Order: sequence, then C-alpha cells, then structure tokens
Amino acid sequence: MELLHTIILTVHIIAGLSVIGFVLIQHGKGADMGAAFGSGASGSLFGATGSANFLSRVTAVLAAVFFVTSLGLSYIATSRPKVSGSVMDSAPVQAVPAAPVQTPAAPDSKAKDIPK
Repeated sequence: MELLHTIILTVHIIAGLSVIGFVLIQHGKGADMGAAFGSGASGSLFGATGSANFLSRVTAVLAAVFFVTSLGLSYIATSRPKVSGSVMDSAPVQAVPAAPVQTPAAPDSKAKDIPK
C-alpha cells in the first residue's frame, strides 16, 4: 500500500507541474492582436491554430489525471485503519516494587498529660 501511495503521489506532482507549465505556454485570448503584428504564431510547429488545440487537449488530459490522482490519494488516506486510544496505551508497563508503608512513631507529646 505504501508503494502505491508513492507512485500515485509522484504522478500527482508531475501532473500538477505539467498543468502549470502547459497553462503558462498557451496563448490567452488577447494574443491574437500580438500575432497580427508578427509574433510568429503562424510559423509555429503546429500551424496557426494547431497549437491551441494541441495544448488545450494536453492540458485537459493532465487536469483529468490530476483530479483522478487527487481522488486516489484521498481514498488511500482515509482507508487506513484508525487507531483509537492514547499514546499511553502502547507504553510499556514497568513494575515498581512495593515498599512497605511505615507509619512514623508518634513522638511523646504532652497530650497524654491533659486530663479528660
């Protein structure tokens, strides 16, 4: 179970960082005006509109992977057995030798001399 948790956590972190990266790479809606003045969008690897479709699809797939791993991690965290009680329940018990209780002898007092 620990290995599965580690694998899901690793995929979760990679998917989260990838979503951040792909969102930052994408052009916003205001990027069309910049492309009109020669920003080079038409000469990209995927064509003038191909990169928008590719990046948005990859971002959507990575977001879905991120959500699924989030659900998996939450399920693993809540499926562990709950341990009730306190920490002192699992502490080792040490036997303490019983010492004989001795009452101190009453010193001679003048209470005996008081008449009743």
